[in-house]
Amino acid sequence: MEITPTIQAEIQTYLKRKGLTMTKFGHTIDLNVGTVSSIVTGNRSISVHQLDSITAGMNLPPDYFYERYIEECIEESPLNWKKISPFLYRCIELGRLDCLQRVVILLLDNPNYPPSLFEVAENVYKDGYNEAAAYLYKKVAESEKQQHSERLAICQYRLFQINIGQDRAVNLQAAIEFAPFVDRLDEIEQLDALKDLANVYRSLSMWDKVYEFSSQMGQLGQIQYNLVYNSKRKGTEPQKKPIRPFFTYIAYSGLMCASACDAKGDHEQALEHIHCYADLSWVKEKDSESLYWKKQYLQWAKINTYVNRLMSGDISVLPDYVEHMAAEKEIFAELLNVLEVANRYNVDVDHILRRFESQIVAYQEPSSSDTYTQQVLPEEYVRFWYKMAKYSLNKGRYLYGFKCLINAFEKAVTINHVLLIANCFGLFYHFKAHAAPKTQARFQTIYEEVWEKNDQKDGFLLSGN
Repeated sequence: MEITPTIQAEIQTYLKRKGLTMTKFGHTIDLNVGTVSSIVTGNRSISVHQLDSITAGMNLPPDYFYERYIEECIEESPLNWKKISPFLYRCIELGRLDCLQRVVILLLDNPNYPPSLFEVAENVYKDGYNEAAAYLYKKVAESEKQQHSERLAICQYRLFQINIGQDRAVNLQAAIEFAPFVDRLDEIEQLDALKDLANVYRSLSMWDKVYEFSSQMGQLGQIQYNLVYNSKRKGTEPQKKPIRPFFTYIAYSGLMCASACDAKGDHEQALEHIHCYADLSWVKEKDSESLYWKKQYLQWAKINTYVNRLMSGDISVLPDYVEHMAAEKEIFAELLNVLEVANRYNVDVDHILRRFESQIVAYQEPSSSDTYTQQVLPEEYVRFWYKMAKYSLNKGRYLYGFKCLINAFEKAVTINHVLLIANCFGLFYHFKAHAAPKTQARFQTIYEEVWEKNDQKDGFLLSGN
């Protein structure tokens, strides 16, 4: 078996091979000769910063010595957080999660280190190192003895945030696992956590859950708002600040509860919730951010009142809705409603679609790291093209209709939305006789991809309801 030389031995070999003195090498890597000498002779513990300098000076990959560094400088020495902490950060920066895991396992044997590892996780999560952060959060959560601790709840919240993506099955599991920990968070962080949960369940069309978490958010938001703005309770204000002004959580609760009621067909109850955020005269914040959001919610209340009436069958408001929509930068949620009304009540909206033809042609699925955007907008994208396909096919525009339907079908498969997959497939078969052979072949290919995906998961495919 080949014996791997120590870091010290390999440096000595390099200096001899290159004919370098310690002084010259020290100048090259910007370390004084005493430090280099102590490292080479084994009389000095080496830091990861010094190791990186030496490695660079030897023209080696930056993580070349990392496994030996763990063996020689961490495993064989008393644990020293000041030395270990910089090494962990460098392992994360360089993608050496294997090295990170080896050291973390050592540290978790000591109950003093989980809080420090939690701090590392929080820092690297903020910097976007999600894979490393997720590993650290899991290990800290596993080591947490106090099951009701806030640190455990934050670990679960971060894991929920990291796991959220476009796979609906993964998102549902993440929400189920995180939900029991929400009330263990700080009250301020609870507001955003409840908002995120409501958004995920909205993307899953699980409207009872949307209503549940949105209602909780509104109640908690009202309590926190009163603590801040009730003059009789000065000094009890929360120390933390939410991501957005307090009143927006109350308003968003009304908006989401209204959405849930509308989706379940209870348009009367939905309208009551819309009225809750249509009147924001009670809002006391006057800063620019609050004024911006106040204007936004008043705008949304007006347009959602139109939507509520449209979905109830009052087509008379459609012209006003379209004019209001035309002033918006983002129009596709509104166009989706127009197509829904057209299909539901057999209304001709060709003139509206022609008006926004350039935007429709350019419509691409948005991408973002924001939880709402990741969850809600991909489904909105599928629904838009599905409803456009349905409208076009019913009008006899088969070439364009099938083009829209293929677009919707492919994306529905990507986000694993079984209800939309079924709707796309059903719509295709309803009009199959009008599909060109090439279109039929494409649908068959997509169908086989769905079957293979379903078969590989032992028959499991997440329901959209």
